[in-house]
Amino acid sequence: MRIFIALTLLLGAACQRTQVIDDLNDASFELVNQDSVSVTFPDDFKGKYVVMGFVYTNCPDICPLITQNMIKIKEELGSPDDVHFLGFTFDPERDTPAKLSEYKSAFRLDENFDFITGDTTTVSALMDSLRVRTQVSFTTTTEAGDELYFLNHSDKIMVMDPKSRVIIEYGGSQPMVPNLIVEDFQKIRR
Repeated sequence: MRIFIALTLLLGAACQRTQVIDDLNDASFELVNQDSVSVTFPDDFKGKYVVMGFVYTNCPDICPLITQNMIKIKEELGSPDDVHFLGFTFDPERDTPAKLSEYKSAFRLDENFDFITGDTTTVSALMDSLRVRTQVSFTTTTEAGDELYFLNHSDKIMVMDPKSRVIIEYGGSQPMVPNLIVEDFQKIRR
């Protein structure tokens, strides 16, 4: 009987441990936010939880839903001081800091929510490290001669812990995702 109780307690404790999906401790990406302020990811966020989504500002459907879900997560958590919100673009050619600033303003977000871009090589390396995939799905040239394209892409929201480890990952645009992430987040913080 004692062995059964000890085994049950041990299994219960193991289930409470945080599963690490990706460890970013050795990673370092030099990027900029929507205000053209340099950001070293993940180093600049050590000691905080980071809720991060992956978007591009020309997205006609999924990305606004991901951004809205991140806003809902922020609201449901009560905007805690130890949590920062990041929207990473995977389209740095068009998503300049100025464009990301407009996007942030359109959603009326505060200083605890940043949108991040960088040079194409660094952004591509970051996306690879987080398993975010993109593919051009449609390309055309406008009457003005500008190239217009849309991207198929991974649909994710992730949570990184204060030790730069990704510990939560869900599909980002689904309506139930904010509740699931908040529930998981609260279990982890207990």
